Amino acid sequence: MACFLAPTTVAIVTTSLRKKIPQKYHIEWLNTMIWGGVAMLTIEHIAHGEIVLFPPFLTAMETPSEIPMMLKEIATIGTAMTIAIFFVWIIMVLVANTLEKMHEKKITDQLRAEEISKS
Repeated sequence: MACFLAPTTVAIVTTSLRKKIPQKYHIEWLNTMIWGGVAMLTIEHIAHGEIVLFPPFLTAMETPSEIPMMLKEIATIGTAMTIAIFFVWIIMVLVANTLEKMHEKKITDQLRAEEISKS
């Protein structure tokens, strides 16, 4: 119904704050993952007739009795998908930063070894 609205909200916030977040957090990875998920979910919802091109746009809002079910779906499914994306992003950032530190240490050790061998 409208589960894509939770990651859409997060995507809007993270995209608007991307310049304020340090590069080491690779916020562009998170934005790419979230916006990609939103695009796929939007296409899927259009294909299943849950989103239409005329007001109220979400077919669940046509019937007031379906609105609580729609809100529950946003809160449960949408939030769960968003949290899953965050966990994958956190793992990616941790791995990337760990590998970068290992690479920097290797280069530093090589430079020190070269200095010692020259003396």
